[in-house]
Amino acid sequence: MSGSRIDALLSEMTLAEKIGQLNMLAAGFSVTGPIIGGDATGAVREGRAGSLLNVFGPSSVRDIQRVAVEESRLKIPLILGFDVVHGHRSVFPVPLGEAAAFDPALWEATARASAREAAADGVALTFAPMLDISRDPRWGRVVEGPGEDPFVHALFGAAKVRGFQGDDLDDPSTVAATVKHFVGYGAAAAGRDYASTDMSERTLRETYLPPFQAAIAAGCAAIMPAFSDLSGVPMTANGPLLTGWLRREAGFEGVVISDYNAVAELVAHGVATDLAEAAALALRAGVDVDMMSGAYERGLPDALSRGLVTLAEIETSVRRVLQLKERLGLFDDPMRGLRDQGAAPLLAEHRPLAREAARRSAVLLSNRNDILPLTANPLRIAMVGPLGDAPTDMMGSWSGAGEARDSVTFLRGLREARPDCDVAYARGVGVDEAEEGGPDAALKLAHAADLVILAIGEARDMSGEAASRTGLDLPGDQANFARAVLALGRPTVVVLSSGRPLAVPWLFERADAVLATWFLGSEAGHALADLLTGHAAPSGRLPLTWPRSVGQVPIFFGERPSGRPASDGHYTSKYIDLPTTPLFAFGHGLTYGRVRYASLSVEPSRPRRDDAISVSVELSNEGAHAAEETVFLFVRKPVSRVARPLLELKGFLRMGLEPGERARGVLTLPVSALAFPGPDLTSSVEPGDYEILVGPSADRTRLLRQVVHIEEGGA
Repeated sequence: MSGSRIDALLSEMTLAEKIGQLNMLAAGFSVTGPIIGGDATGAVREGRAGSLLNVFGPSSVRDIQRVAVEESRLKIPLILGFDVVHGHRSVFPVPLGEAAAFDPALWEATARASAREAAADGVALTFAPMLDISRDPRWGRVVEGPGEDPFVHALFGAAKVRGFQGDDLDDPSTVAATVKHFVGYGAAAAGRDYASTDMSERTLRETYLPPFQAAIAAGCAAIMPAFSDLSGVPMTANGPLLTGWLRREAGFEGVVISDYNAVAELVAHGVATDLAEAAALALRAGVDVDMMSGAYERGLPDALSRGLVTLAEIETSVRRVLQLKERLGLFDDPMRGLRDQGAAPLLAEHRPLAREAARRSAVLLSNRNDILPLTANPLRIAMVGPLGDAPTDMMGSWSGAGEARDSVTFLRGLREARPDCDVAYARGVGVDEAEEGGPDAALKLAHAADLVILAIGEARDMSGEAASRTGLDLPGDQANFARAVLALGRPTVVVLSSGRPLAVPWLFERADAVLATWFLGSEAGHALADLLTGHAAPSGRLPLTWPRSVGQVPIFFGERPSGRPASDGHYTSKYIDLPTTPLFAFGHGLTYGRVRYASLSVEPSRPRRDDAISVSVELSNEGAHAAEETVFLFVRKPVSRVARPLLELKGFLRMGLEPGERARGVLTLPVSALAFPGPDLTSSVEPGDYEILVGPSADRTRLLRQVVHIEEGGA
């Protein structure tokens, strides 16, 4: 459909049909899958809905699209959207876990597989990726994004957009990506979901906006504003950011879709007195599609008659929606991508990728006396804890159309990998409730074992939307159960599943090894078994800082220096009861090898502003096992017109090393990447000295350092 045909269609539409294109409704669910409610079907038939949520699968998609293209007056196809966050029917690791792989190629591959499955089920648009910087793990939605760092977010967002959308949205195996939540949602006050956010213009521009800029540059089709307000202005009505920054400054040309019921919630925010005002505020700010609040359908006609909006403003948003439908090829093929068997034939093809992604997402946090990998000798293994055989929890939150019956649990994975071992299981305790019969059977089993695998942590619904926590401890009675198991004195490996870091330093002090598995998805059990048995080496690295206590949060490596940095002196920036340092730094993660860093080289030492700096470092594996190392490149400007963070991540490199192997890793750093906003918030490369720091994590005591100098006015 050409632009002129869109013009012709607009000229035929009634006001109700125009507003209908801006109205996104939700379908219901039954035990067997999505169902179309009578109200939604009627709205589609009458042209009062331009898109639907939660409709997927051959039968449901055909039924509702036929209503749209055969029974409605203008026969405009629907956009069918679904939360394909970390998988559709094949469930991949949660985003926080997958970020630990530090591999944009993997991030893109899992999004591509998810898009293929979703498109085969008739889905045309997903509400992902989430690019909310998350520095307070109390916030439940930390699990949905790639952690604390804007550089990682930018790479993650661009990779996911490429994976979901491919080279052309007209390809029926793609889905449109909706990047969310614009902007600052992850800085919610007190880590409480939907709460207000407040930040400086500098923090907004340096930290929170760059990931969205990267996603826009990658071509994202849609963006979703946050539920929350930013400094008193709800994002759903924030014209200076939605129109000023997003469209004019960043050049976004796609569709802006509200979050669920967010337009109507402008009344609750206290910036609108009724739905007409709410609808007018959102539309004029730049929100094209109203998801499930009914504010546009019920409020825009009144707003138009009261002069709060113009017909031209309504038509601008309608045009954007129709253009997205055109880009998706829906006018030519309303059933684009839909297969007779849906996504089912793709599942077997995607299982190896799910297993690889899960292996590479797990982070080995501790491994005392090299208890891992397990010995090749037969063992009596006791797996205890509520998450040892929990197929639903393996999927994590927002698990799409995935089904628990397809999940491989830890117990099943280990039994299949080590049939020579006697692997017995007892829960001992529930995630947040007592186990019937108590812990005695599990403790007896553990006491008689050669090795104990303690599978504990959070249930999947303890993180995600509306799942904030005041504490970062183990839920329920798991802490007492874990202490009882550890008191037995048996060699114990802890498998810690969660959607956030858990501040349990006592656990790391007493366990022989701790593996953070987040929620690894459909292939969780096979991936864990691969790592425990040594068929694969751990390679995940923390994408966020792991605190010692909830009292340290928010904690992140990019803090700015204090005039009174923490020291032994009394009047310094410290706590009187705990160190200021984290339990584990950003980037921490062990391998089965022993990697040593040496001989950092940075050339040239006095680069010009249009140069690229070559950074190389020598790595050697002095251990008995192969290792996959992630090398991090940080920078710092110690003296500047604006105090700069203690560390800024500018690159990373993954290197595989066999035992005894020595190799040199090389990273390229464009001098332009050193730019930052000055006192007037204009970004430039300031002359002077810059520290180049390289190492295995953001722990400054482990970083190699050299200085480069950029001349005043160098070209």
